[in-house]
Amino acid sequence: MIPLINLKRQFTTIEKEIVTAVNDVIQSGNYILGPRVSELEKKAAQRLGTADAITLGNGTDALALTLEAFGIGSGDEVITSPFTFFATAEAISRAGAVPVFADVTPDFFTIDPEEVAKKITSRTKAILPVHLFGQPADMDEINAIAKEHDLIVIEDACQAFGAFYKGMPVGSLADAGCFSFFPTKNLGTLGDGGMVTTSDEQIAAKIRKLRAHGSEQKYYHDMIGYNSRLDEIHAAILLICLQHIEDWNNQRKKLANHYNDAFSDLKTLLPPRTKPDRTHIYHLYCLKTENRDQAVDFLQERRISTGIYYPCCLHLQSAYKDLGYKHGDFPVAEQLSDQLFAIPMHPFLGEDEQQIIISAVKEMDEER
Repeated sequence: MIPLINLKRQFTTIEKEIVTAVNDVIQSGNYILGPRVSELEKKAAQRLGTADAITLGNGTDALALTLEAFGIGSGDEVITSPFTFFATAEAISRAGAVPVFADVTPDFFTIDPEEVAKKITSRTKAILPVHLFGQPADMDEINAIAKEHDLIVIEDACQAFGAFYKGMPVGSLADAGCFSFFPTKNLGTLGDGGMVTTSDEQIAAKIRKLRAHGSEQKYYHDMIGYNSRLDEIHAAILLICLQHIEDWNNQRKKLANHYNDAFSDLKTLLPPRTKPDRTHIYHLYCLKTENRDQAVDFLQERRISTGIYYPCCLHLQSAYKDLGYKHGDFPVAEQLSDQLFAIPMHPFLGEDEQQIIISAVKEMDEER
């Protein structure tokens, strides 16, 4: 079976470096918020073009703590996409606010700025666009809407470390950016991890306080906080991965270009599209078809793994039934949830494996 992603193959290439780094951490006796965390935060901020980076326990906490740091809470509304992983809306709810969904664009899958503008009310406090599958959202339009209505913009960049929008790295395009270091992410560790980037000194300080039980001085607590700290072992691993992320992302783009060229003349499946003013780093490579179940079964029979992202839009999740949304409220997102599926994409996908996938997809397209 050709897997959707091969983490073992990826981490094996840097196994010796990881083992040495982990041993160094063990020998140091310093395991929480130590020098490796500080070094990672400094290097990430430099790479992403922000004044600060704050590491956290996971990407969900990155979103939730950022919302709280901006004072978003009970009674507030935050506009976001219904077509993304649950954590995006979950973080809004955890902050005590209400997620308000706006439909996405049919070709690029990111939130539609025109739909965002329609959702603004007197209770709206922020917009939370998602750089889905590794492609940046329409940030100029979103920021313009936010400026007009005095709203905060927080990037959900959890799937997009290394992507660029008009030459600027994601994470530097708004008031703050949130990242996940979950193992499957382009920049991931051997466990959970997250990060917030911002150039707002006060917000950075507040997130640092929130991540450590609302404390700046040990045993003295200024607010009710969280326990959400990236440990030294994960920081050490991420420092190693950070040295390779550009090569890994370039390999993803190379593989995606090969897919795109091979699939340019398909009749029943549509490859992903990318806007020319941004860099897609292909966290996932998704095809669109009206016969997804048949396509998935066809590839499964040929020992090719697939994934469905996402089978149920957020507005239709049981957790949000009290918001009163129904089928048909966001037709583009709902269509994508019925038609998109991912095929194998990772930096260590072999040429022979990719050719098997391409041949199978073409064979499937010709038979239908």
